[in-house]
Amino acid sequence: MHKVMFTETVLRDANQSLVATRMPFDDFKAILKEIDAAGYYSIECWGGATFDSCLRYLDEDPWERLRKIKSVCKTPLQMLLRGQNLLGYKHYPDGVVRKFVERSVENGIDVIRIFDALNDLRNLEVSVKETLKHKAVAQVAISYTTSPVHSIENYIKQIKEIENMGATALCIKDMAGVMSPAEVFDLVKGIKENSKLQLHVHTHMTTGLGFMTYLKAVEAGADVIDTAISCFSGGTSQPSTETLVYALKQLGYQVDIDLKQLKKINDFFKPIRDEALKSGLLNPLVMATDADALTYQIPGGMLSNLVAQLTAQNSLNRLDEVLAETPRVRKDMGYPPLVTPLSQMVGVQAATNVLMGERYKNVSKEIAAYIRGEYGTPPGTIDPELIKKVMGDEKPLTARFAETLPPGLEQGKKDAGPLARNVDDVLSYIVFPQIAEKFFESRQKKEENKVKYSIEKVG
Repeated sequence: MHKVMFTETVLRDANQSLVATRMPFDDFKAILKEIDAAGYYSIECWGGATFDSCLRYLDEDPWERLRKIKSVCKTPLQMLLRGQNLLGYKHYPDGVVRKFVERSVENGIDVIRIFDALNDLRNLEVSVKETLKHKAVAQVAISYTTSPVHSIENYIKQIKEIENMGATALCIKDMAGVMSPAEVFDLVKGIKENSKLQLHVHTHMTTGLGFMTYLKAVEAGADVIDTAISCFSGGTSQPSTETLVYALKQLGYQVDIDLKQLKKINDFFKPIRDEALKSGLLNPLVMATDADALTYQIPGGMLSNLVAQLTAQNSLNRLDEVLAETPRVRKDMGYPPLVTPLSQMVGVQAATNVLMGERYKNVSKEIAAYIRGEYGTPPGTIDPELIKKVMGDEKPLTARFAETLPPGLEQGKKDAGPLARNVDDVLSYIVFPQIAEKFFESRQKKEENKVKYSIEKVG
């Protein structure tokens, strides 16, 4: 029986999946020492939607949040990075990607999980090289999905290319919770037979498969699994940490995690969970099992976005039509994995098709960019009619889109203006210009008010 390690997701993915990444630093700072002492392989605490949410909703500097976590934790800190997309929704120039990776590591990140929504490995090379240059773990993830153009054999083939790129660890990223126990067993076994790299497995409990999937992954030789402390587990989040530690220890696997420590962590987060339920921030629906996702392959975050979009247009009664349209749009797009930003793009287009009463009467600018080849090479073939509608007689781009972009760092410095105080601020501005600008203005105001208050107090 081999050793099984755990990545705790309560500070990032569980928080993102259940409470839309609205957990401020002050909510969890008092428990960081206990999380650090539990024996995790890593603490996932940054990247994904945390960056956007800190600036947009929490009035927090995401870089400062990371530094505060690092000041308490010796356990490796982990982030999720969307390759050439960084933490935004479009591709950024190589210079910006390099600087973002460098600053992430310098501010406290030890493990960077890097993925591309299309599994187009060209979009990972720059961030992988830069991660290695700064001595962090470059953990490359395959976005797992099923379709007529995806197969376990193809995923295993990609592993060789990922190894050649210099990745220091591998991850199977199942964002919709659709990977079955049989599929994960074959995939993990196949990867382990072809690679010596440490293998992580990531899934969600959305469809109810999570526990079985992890058990079979571990049986097949997976080294690390992503779990969430129990009161923030289940539904669109990850399977529960305590449950898997308990079960795997009983089965004879070596698990160096202290269950007593986990109880302290869970007891701390329970009132936070209860408060989120009371305020409506945590919708009980996202904590339930939804086996429909096995048909629609819709990740939890995408489902909540669709519900919000339709509610805003007084059309929630048409959700079933939109769910049925989503796989059709995905097929037309060449079967992209439904992971950020592709999941949101496909979902919005499916909703538009249904609400307009005519398919592709209005094609979103993101979908048009995807069809032009700006996101990379799709796994399958895009519907030729759709290509013609968007591009006329032009041909889609075959080169890597980032190579066509002008350098962005110097321009970013100019555009961000005097309110950006350092390179981290400039990067925040490049990725989320309007939101970062608002945040800088609010920060300035708060500081001015503080000074004014101090002067008045002294006076």
